[in-house]
Amino acid sequence: MSNVKVFRLAYADFFSQEPKKMVDYYTTTLGYRIMEEQDGITYLSNGVDHHNIVIRPGNQKGIRSYGYQLDGKLSLEEVQAQLHSQGIDSTLIVDGKPGVSRYLELHDPAGNTVELFTVMAQPVIGYGTTGILPLKLGHIAFYAKNFVETVEFYSDVLGFTFTDKIGEAFCNFLTCNHEHHVLNIVSSDETRLHHIAYQLRDAGHQYASSDILAKQGLNVLWGPSRHTAGHNIATYHHDSDGNVVELYTEMDVYISELDIFEPRPWHQELPLKPRKWEGLSSWGTEFEVDLAKI
Repeated sequence: MSNVKVFRLAYADFFSQEPKKMVDYYTTTLGYRIMEEQDGITYLSNGVDHHNIVIRPGNQKGIRSYGYQLDGKLSLEEVQAQLHSQGIDSTLIVDGKPGVSRYLELHDPAGNTVELFTVMAQPVIGYGTTGILPLKLGHIAFYAKNFVETVEFYSDVLGFTFTDKIGEAFCNFLTCNHEHHVLNIVSSDETRLHHIAYQLRDAGHQYASSDILAKQGLNVLWGPSRHTAGHNIATYHHDSDGNVVELYTEMDVYISELDIFEPRPWHQELPLKPRKWEGLSSWGTEFEVDLAKI
């Protein structure tokens, strides 16, 4: 068992064929602030971190890499040695990203580029004053080839914990902290982003976010509805590049010591433990867009 432990998803690094439109989406619609621009790459933040979103020009769209912060109990050199002992190659990158002076770059079994770091600069750029203004980047969902091996990688190598699944071998939810899920891995014959998710304050914030989307000409694809796994109330829309974005609130809180979720009035069984679900919506709501086919 590895002693390597991730404790949060810190950033997502995007390729974009139209980076100016993506930057405009993140600044105007979501309300993120530009931290810095370097070599055509834009680094955006909505709190204390140097960046939570990176947008870079490319001949493709979608995710370039995901950044996860480690608990710091091991140095990056010690982490690299542990990875090597498990047959996992990684490269120590120095001064490869503003705000993150050192990180390990590696690939999960699905082919995603993963960046592991212990320290990020915190210039405290603060929240914006217009736009949706999510509390934070909450989780990533991605389609994964080598589904079983990918789930095992995040569990056995990076210290994630299983919390729920939809179907027997279709979709697994994993967490590295108290939130129901930080990763949502969907079985597929290809690897690509399914959606990126941002936490909102409450239901009122969610209603207001849909109004802002409408003013920006961005249609809500699915929701609002309460999910089964995680019980978060969620809506989904497309960003300017066509990536699916989830805005959610009321995510289940996982108590690892008890292997249960904090009780909520809408839980149909108490105590609620990690389990298998058969559908997406606990309200039984039918929508025109099936998220499993995005």
